[in-house]
Amino acid sequence: MTPNPLAPAMNRERLDAIIVGAGPAGLTAALYMGRFRRRVLVADGGDSRAAWIPTTHNHPGFPDGVAGATLLDLQREHALRYGARIQAGMVRALSITDEGFTLEIGDDVLRAATVLLACGVEDNAPDLPEVDEAVRRTLLRICPICDGFEVTGQRVGVIGNGALGAREALFLRTYADRLTLIHIAAPDALPAEERALLAKAGVAVIETPIEDVELQPDRPRALCFSGAGRVEFDALYSALGVTPRTGLALAAGARHDDQGRLVVDDHQQTSIPGLYAAGDMVRGLNQITTAQGEAAIAATAMHNRLRGL
Repeated sequence: MTPNPLAPAMNRERLDAIIVGAGPAGLTAALYMGRFRRRVLVADGGDSRAAWIPTTHNHPGFPDGVAGATLLDLQREHALRYGARIQAGMVRALSITDEGFTLEIGDDVLRAATVLLACGVEDNAPDLPEVDEAVRRTLLRICPICDGFEVTGQRVGVIGNGALGAREALFLRTYADRLTLIHIAAPDALPAEERALLAKAGVAVIETPIEDVELQPDRPRALCFSGAGRVEFDALYSALGVTPRTGLALAAGARHDDQGRLVVDDHQQTSIPGLYAAGDMVRGLNQITTAQGEAAIAATAMHNRLRGL
């Protein structure tokens, strides 16, 4: 049979670990594996959500705050210092073999005894103009746990659909007493129990389409609604949930829960032996520190697995 000249080339080197994703979780695991003196490669798809963060004030050790891109740069430098390799490219396929795994990354096929998936999630964004740029400029916020403190005392709007939006609006009640849930789904998607809780907490509800958005350089100014007029806000949150990036794992046969996140054990191992996962694609907290902690647990378990323990 004539070889296909367009087929990816197999790299005969067998790595101890391949980490898919170069966000806070993936780079933490790379640091640990490097310090364990393991041959580790990070596949960097270049789309970490952490890079969107203008400044986070709830990451331990940075009392003046740190930009997401700066934190990633520091983690990357740290991992490289201990021998981790980082290769740009998306992983197109993951296969299970007798000796571990093969992964197609760009034009290469790489082999590894263990794999950590740290692919993160994709936000379900509202239909607003230049929504990605709005998140980067904090005109639209996506994490009340991360930055609810920063909107203390402000007029806050929460774009949601169903119980999730109600829960996030109620969570923000800790910080603000002028709250509005902008419910963009059908009215029956918001259960009566949540409506009662919102009313008791003094959270207003708007259930009419958003027709236009007015922005200022440093904050959202107003949303214009059909039939409800123009409502001004100081801060705006999206509470439409996320979609875990679990395609590689699911194609390989890994189990997931009813929210689409990967099921892992106490050591972050999926239902496939040798395949681990950490970060937002595993649990719903979506915090940098949580992702880093899970990655440390996973990397230690991977090292011990390679030791035969």
